[in-house]
Amino acid sequence: MSDLPALILTAGLGTRLRPLSDVRAKPAVPVGGEPLVRRIIAWLASHAVRDVVLNLHHRAETITAVVGDGSDLGVAARYSWEQPRVLGSAGGPRQALPLLDGDTLLIVNGDTLTDVNLAEMEAAHARSGAAVTLALVPNTDYERYGGVVLDDDRRVTGFVARGPAAAGSYHFVGVQLASRAVFEPLPAGQPLSTIGGVYDDWMRAKPDSIRGFVAPFPGVSFSDIGTPADYWRTSHAFATRERRAHALAGRACVVHPFARVTGSILWDDVQIGPDAVIGECIVTDGVRVAGRTSYRRSILIAGPDGVVASPLKLD
Repeated sequence: MSDLPALILTAGLGTRLRPLSDVRAKPAVPVGGEPLVRRIIAWLASHAVRDVVLNLHHRAETITAVVGDGSDLGVAARYSWEQPRVLGSAGGPRQALPLLDGDTLLIVNGDTLTDVNLAEMEAAHARSGAAVTLALVPNTDYERYGGVVLDDDRRVTGFVARGPAAAGSYHFVGVQLASRAVFEPLPAGQPLSTIGGVYDDWMRAKPDSIRGFVAPFPGVSFSDIGTPADYWRTSHAFATRERRAHALAGRACVVHPFARVTGSILWDDVQIGPDAVIGECIVTDGVRVAGRTSYRRSILIAGPDGVVASPLKLD
């Protein structure tokens, strides 16, 4: 892949992932033992991306803590701050432009994992002359996800909400190539959206300006951690796939030898006391579980007066 800068969109509030996203920004949550954003950066580095910019708003310190300057991942990482409000999928790139070189930008969502072939996507983008190319797979779960509508020439003709109207559409997997010219005219510091906003305007003015790159499917993977249940399934799937025996326990965790912990995900600095029983739980940073206590299918958060537990719905 050519030397494109990458903007990773990590400023979102992660509302669907609450209460987990109250503890860490969604891109910073550990997936199979590794923070999601670090997995994304490692994937980019494997495609010879060397410069990344991350936009920051919600729980920014949890992202900078796991990425730092990016050097241990083989990249140079810089940050675009969005305060006092998050600027959205178009306003965020507009804000980050001074940190991004070149006429073509690689923009990656900070809350999804995929292995789209970036070199093939870049070649397709260059051939088409499009202003924006979206990485897509067939939308096989259209009752849950909205979709992208393509014509026979793979031009994007519209975006549809989830439900019957999305049948036969394509699912955007969070990777796109976009011309700098799409964002430069936008007002700085204003919340703006791409889909349902700026991209729709471009399609009306130039019907061939937004195109889809349809990745082979099955073949290309796509993982979503939109909700706690999604997070649970994805984290377990990565731990199993990578055969990492301790991938579901974070740093500085202490589990008493007489405690029983089964099928649970432990974040960092967790302590489980003697004879405690923890079954199918997500135990977040800094939680102290007292001895002889029991939790099942719960999200555990460290509160000022002890452990705060909320239901974890896995069905």
